[in-house]
Amino acid sequence: MVVATKAIVFSAIKYSEADLIASCYTEVAGIKSYLLRNILKSKKGKLKASYFQPLTQLELIAEHKNKGRLEFIKEAKVFYPYQTLHTNIVKSGLVMFLSEMLKNCIREEEPNQELYTFLEQSFQWLDQSDEVANFHIFFLLQLSMHLGFYPDASNIDESYFNIMDGNFQAINTSNYCLQGPQIENFKKFFGVNLETLNTIKLSKKDRHNLLELILGYYSFHVQGYQKPKSLVVLNQLYS
Repeated sequence: MVVATKAIVFSAIKYSEADLIASCYTEVAGIKSYLLRNILKSKKGKLKASYFQPLTQLELIAEHKNKGRLEFIKEAKVFYPYQTLHTNIVKSGLVMFLSEMLKNCIREEEPNQELYTFLEQSFQWLDQSDEVANFHIFFLLQLSMHLGFYPDASNIDESYFNIMDGNFQAINTSNYCLQGPQIENFKKFFGVNLETLNTIKLSKKDRHNLLELILGYYSFHVQGYQKPKSLVVLNQLYS
């Protein structure tokens, strides 16, 4: 079946001497993996390797056989040309980290329009904005909503956060209950949006600790979670 769809690239891995296998999140079918034959050698083809940088937003004409195998792309063009996402060193570090997290967390081959729109708009905002220090923390918190494990904030004034149950509580009931500055900083990200995100002021150490908290939260709630290798690069950029 030939489909027309928007897609966001999560990764592209070299396969044999001239081919790539690209993992993309499509608007019409969720996650799809595509075999891009001879793309690393051909200069006259309709597909260019530069289209498949992480988080690139594309429009595709693709053949989906839906048999659990690699699919094929007939045509591709850039839907939203990024201006800074792949050239700004801090943003490129965020791209590596977030694309790895997305590939780790999203595996469903089914459409999810709300999730697709969230990803599309978030990365366009990241591309257009200058102050992005808090973006990855806000993004991961919002992503948890679309993945079905957004924390219960109904008791957000309580001191403890239960990282396994995903709620705030008044007393320490297990080893999974955390309190202190890390949790107080976490609370600041509830009730803000992209436009007010930069009103949250954190030191580099506080931001690092908060990211570790959120990744720990993901490790409890994402089946088969793997700590992202690109975290090392991200921490160096933010140190």
